[in-house]
Amino acid sequence: MKKLILLFAALFSFVLSIHSQDIADSALGLRIGDIDGFGAEISYQKKISYTNRLEFDLGFRKLQEDVNNAYKLSVIYQWVMFVEGGFNWYLGAGLGFGSGEYRKSIYQDGLFVNADVNIGFEYDFSAPILISIDLRPEIGVIGNYGKDTDLDLAVSIRYQF
Repeated sequence: MKKLILLFAALFSFVLSIHSQDIADSALGLRIGDIDGFGAEISYQKKISYTNRLEFDLGFRKLQEDVNNAYKLSVIYQWVMFVEGGFNWYLGAGLGFGSGEYRKSIYQDGLFVNADVNIGFEYDFSAPILISIDLRPEIGVIGNYGKDTDLDLAVSIRYQF
């Protein structure tokens, strides 16, 4: 009986010492990317559940082709899949809202809405730093900012708290 109690205590201690990966409650940082030009975004992630979060990206884009500059807010719902050793990958979907100023007279300045998809990889350091690289195809729904599908490739660094 003593051996059984000792075995149960050892097993219970082992189970308590194991902790699974979890996403941070909040993370704040920068997302720097390219969508026909260079842009930076202030990025905030908020945990919703064990493997889900919302990402809010507010930024400015200096575009090369038709758009002189644009301001945009993206809201992406993400599903996070844990790999191992701090590596995760994620998939998300959401919307981007903004306003652009166009150089060519055939386009009108003004508001736009994009449907966004997001896929990426991230590394969660033992320090509260999260680094990621992601691809965000954006499909124009309203307005001229994203008339066609644009691919936004970005690198992010965030402080987790």
